[in-house]
Amino acid sequence: MKHTKAFFIKLVMTIGVLFIVLGLFFGVSFADILITGVILTIIAFIGDVVLLPRIGGVSATGADLLLAFLVIWALGLYLFDPDISAFSAALLSSLFIAGWEFYYHKYLIDHLFENETERQVIDRKKNLITQTEFSDDFDKGVNSERHNNDQI
Repeated sequence: MKHTKAFFIKLVMTIGVLFIVLGLFFGVSFADILITGVILTIIAFIGDVVLLPRIGGVSATGADLLLAFLVIWALGLYLFDPDISAFSAALLSSLFIAGWEFYYHKYLIDHLFENETERQVIDRKKNLITQTEFSDDFDKGVNSERHNNDQI
């Protein structure tokens, strides 16, 4: 149930942002916005579930920025009118989506991955613990003999 709720939050957010940016600024039809939004949401949600607990919120937001740009640009070349700059539309849309994704990832960490992220943080801290090895120098006599021979 938590995954379904999180998916629909992302779907509504993505379609809302795409409607504002693509629909109002670029004049893209609602059908094209809906297709783009659903495809982008499915791909990005799978990425969030897989990557977010492993790489953290800020890195996942950067990955979502790049993913949103590439998906919107690729679909824009195919779906949007030829008069519309797919590059500009994708760039502006992906920036707005990434701005919202930052807060969405905080929601996911708090509600969906609450136990997994704690475990990941503990595992990272364990990996940072280093062991120091202490030993005596076995070649003390060799270095002092070399030093004495150099003086002769």
